[in-house]
Amino acid sequence: MTQARPALDAAQRAARAFLDSLPHRPVGATATLAQLRDAFGGPTPHTMPEAGEAPEAVIEHLVRAAESGLVATAGPRYFGFVIGGSLPAALAADWLAAAWDQNAGLYVGSPAATVAEEVAAAWLLDLLDLPREASVGLVTGCQMANFTCLAAARHEALRRAGWDVEDQGLTGAPPVHVVAGADAHVTILTSARMLGLGAGRIKRVEADAQGRMKPAALRDVLKTCTGPTIICAQAGDVNTGAFDPFERIADAAAGHGPHGAWLHIDGAFGLWARASRALRAQTAGLERADSWATDAHKWLNVPYDSGLAIVRHREAHRGAMASTAAYYVMGDGMRREPHEYVPEASRRARGFALYAALRSLGRGGVEDLIDRSCALARRMAARLAEAPGVRIVNDVTLNQVLVSLDPPAGVARDAFTHAVIERIQAGGVCWLGGTTWEGAAAMRISVSNWSTTEGDVDRSAEAILGAMETERRESS
Repeated sequence: MTQARPALDAAQRAARAFLDSLPHRPVGATATLAQLRDAFGGPTPHTMPEAGEAPEAVIEHLVRAAESGLVATAGPRYFGFVIGGSLPAALAADWLAAAWDQNAGLYVGSPAATVAEEVAAAWLLDLLDLPREASVGLVTGCQMANFTCLAAARHEALRRAGWDVEDQGLTGAPPVHVVAGADAHVTILTSARMLGLGAGRIKRVEADAQGRMKPAALRDVLKTCTGPTIICAQAGDVNTGAFDPFERIADAAAGHGPHGAWLHIDGAFGLWARASRALRAQTAGLERADSWATDAHKWLNVPYDSGLAIVRHREAHRGAMASTAAYYVMGDGMRREPHEYVPEASRRARGFALYAALRSLGRGGVEDLIDRSCALARRMAARLAEAPGVRIVNDVTLNQVLVSLDPPAGVARDAFTHAVIERIQAGGVCWLGGTTWEGAAAMRISVSNWSTTEGDVDRSAEAILGAMETERRESS
């Protein structure tokens, strides 16, 4: 299509310029909200333009409008929210996915997209050493991965109790007990809410100082659960990176009631530790679960969006998600129908970028990416811990560093911590966020980008300590 070439050329030039700028551009956005609204909408942002513009002109305007509002999440010094960058092969494959414009809902909509995700799914199960018979759905992120897995859990738990929730709904159904750790991620709560299980009905289990579920406390909670039960454990606490004790949790799940409890693992980033021989011991017992949720756009460094819902029991997965219509062109059961494993029907062909990432890295490359990130996290923690007034709160056993800052006399700890974080973000050398841990504000650093180097960590540590000292002087 020659009509598309000028716009595509403009987009390619802008993309290359952005990627080339990553080593030196400010990591955070530099524009204000008002400036961005003016840049995108002009003086009358709520009035649709009467006349259209040439595609190339639209792209050039978009680039100008967006430039100062972009965050360098793709770069080596972004340490917020466990956001990975984009591997070159995955980024290029994602461009192709947009150009090919495949609808990856049905096999007939794109046989290539279907087989790409089928192969990538098999590679993932092998890489993570999960049951090879498990089914894999490619969703937007770990929110929808947790939702999908818990939908499968709800289906199977109620089926064992003699109830068809997809046909009969929840009215009159046996109550489903959902059990989760005290530090369970918010996406577990949101999934329970969307599935009609009730976020407020989740039974919380006491956790230790690193956020790990206590097995004895779990057993006590399970004594209060009669009937269908789902246990949600965690691989990689969002603040500390800690792993729940899966073997003991799996034992408790297997011994609960006449049918056992369904065990789900929220492994948004921690599940990737299974690919590392150095870290794998932390995940012992995880393979005994019934379902697992993770993100490829976190530690595998696939472009957004790329979540993975993995379910041991394929029929439970399909029972919760599959749908049909008279106009669907379905196969004979010998081929994959992607929509049967996700909440969506029409969807983007996410499998191309996932396939490209795995093929470009190989097993050894994935392991190196995980191990390097963890080594860099330890380096960051060691550099920061050398400074007075800085305490590393967590055991840095993965890629997360949780930092507590001592304020000057007469200054509230939380206010001081927030001010330091804002100063770091404004400085532009690196970007990190804050959190609340044990009732107090803390700094949260996540190392998960393939391009981060020791130099990036050292430069960022200097910027963090410099911001802390400046804030200390000015607030004293």
